[in-house]
Amino acid sequence: MAVIGSSLGGWYATVIAERTGCRAVLLNPAVEPARDLARHVGVTTTWHGDEPFEFRAEYVDEARALHPPAITRLERYYAIIAKGDELLSWEEMTARYRGAAIDLLEAGDHALTDFDAHWPAAAAWLGLIGR
Repeated sequence: MAVIGSSLGGWYATVIAERTGCRAVLLNPAVEPARDLARHVGVTTTWHGDEPFEFRAEYVDEARALHPPAITRLERYYAIIAKGDELLSWEEMTARYRGAAIDLLEAGDHALTDFDAHWPAAAAWLGLIGR
């Protein structure tokens, strides 16, 4: 079993990997979602649209409760981190996963719009294709 996640999904992939011992591929992973999302408590709109919804303080509390205090067995992690990420700090991401396999991109963006170019390395790391 392995998990792959991007942004907040990368953080969730870390939570799962820490709980199950599986491998994880992280794409510009969020590092401190409780801290970063706390400012969004209240009524807001969906990221890709204008549907309003309420983001509650208890969601931040839930993230805080799930947060792994430390990353163990760094050999389980492969992170693709873009220095051009416009939402998250590449320095914070690389510090959190220091010692893991990290592909640090000199440019890029939060969405990793060039993900197709990076998939072969991630798939090889997972053992899905030959290296």
